[in-house]
Amino acid sequence: MQTRSTARTPVLTEIGFGGAQIGNLSREVDDATARGAVDAAWDAGIRYFDTAPHYGLGLSERRLGAALRDRPRDEYVLSTKVGRLLIDSPDTADRQDDDGFAVPATVVRRWDFSRDGILRSVEESLTRLGLDRIDIAYLHDPDEHWDAASTTGVGALIELREQGVVSAIGAGMNQVPMLADFVERCDVDIVMVAGRYTLLDDAAADRLLPLAAERGVGVVAAAVYNSGLLSVPRPAPGASYDYTSAPDALIERANRIADICERYGVDLPSAALGYPLRRPEVVSVVVGVRTRAQAESTLQRYLATAPEEMWRELSAAGLVAA
Repeated sequence: MQTRSTARTPVLTEIGFGGAQIGNLSREVDDATARGAVDAAWDAGIRYFDTAPHYGLGLSERRLGAALRDRPRDEYVLSTKVGRLLIDSPDTADRQDDDGFAVPATVVRRWDFSRDGILRSVEESLTRLGLDRIDIAYLHDPDEHWDAASTTGVGALIELREQGVVSAIGAGMNQVPMLADFVERCDVDIVMVAGRYTLLDDAAADRLLPLAAERGVGVVAAAVYNSGLLSVPRPAPGASYDYTSAPDALIERANRIADICERYGVDLPSAALGYPLRRPEVVSVVVGVRTRAQAESTLQRYLATAPEEMWRELSAAGLVAA
């Protein structure tokens, strides 16, 4: 497992462990299975682990912290996110979470990018994780909260960075324009872009990646399978793209990419994993992992060798950027 960094970021393994799935994203996974996923990722050489309070209403942070507790702290990098506080909610405790996670709604999320909200969020994450510091703190999905996130939110994270509670700060989002604004206007070290630098959507290439290169800001690419469409060798009708059904034209394009990749002995998921790493601005690709088998298959995809001729043919066919 190779590593990357910039002058502003910690050293990250090229593949990172995405913790949403062990927070029971979409369906339940038991503690043993979640622990097995983390252990297998570690055995595969992954040393970057990403989580958030949002993932399973704190479950992902608790499980990840427990799985890493006996690991040497200086041997891995951990990121979590701020902007959503978890508030006790006895009135909803008998219900399931309504935001995609199979967990009881014993707490509810509340947006808060104020200084006090950020400080509280980090303190509570440290408690759930069982750690005394966080390597990377991202402002989480501040799409509707630019004014607060870019002022009091970033300001509070800068305070924590100066105190050594966090090492690097940034934002994580599913869109490009606001992430580019954070890089251009704010003192951030790293950003996470989800679903917008993939084989099927390279929107980050136009402004975000050049800005990041200019300012020494690291870029983490997440959701590189676009929620499912690129996660299988041959997408079928009804495949998921960005958490909805993919249009037929997009499925056809994915299969055209697969046609070319297969001639070079590379399957579509391996190409999807390798594509973002072709850019030096991308310091890691974070992949959601639920089980030991998924961790092991992620490693195999990472190790797949895609020859330069394959990328040239894909570019000549107009299927990916040069």
